[in-house]
Amino acid sequence: MNYRMLHTCLRVMDLEKSIQFYREVLGLKETRRKDFKEHAFTLVYLSDDKASYELELTYNYHPEKPYEIGNGFSHIAVSVDDLEASHAELKALGYEVTDLKGLPGETPRYYFVTDPDGYKVEVIRA
Repeated sequence: MNYRMLHTCLRVMDLEKSIQFYREVLGLKETRRKDFKEHAFTLVYLSDDKASYELELTYNYHPEKPYEIGNGFSHIAVSVDDLEASHAELKALGYEVTDLKGLPGETPRYYFVTDPDGYKVEVIRA
């Protein structure tokens, strides 16, 4: 049996703000949208140009309070060709970005950026 990764779902408080974050930070584009007005939620799927994997943003119309990110969730990860340029660009855009990091004994090869709902995205040198 062969399995293939399809998507990761994140629940978001402000759909447009989240779409803007993933567009500006990761270059993702909206591939499809499903509105379920009778059930008070919208699903928006984002992907890169390869479209082999999607990020699903779930927006419930009237959340009572921000979602709690579980203590078992850590982050999603992406790669980028020019780590330093990417890091500088996201800092200039005002996003919460960590310093460049590396594993013990390694040169810096990654950093983290936080989305509007507090989810961490690790950006790794390709």
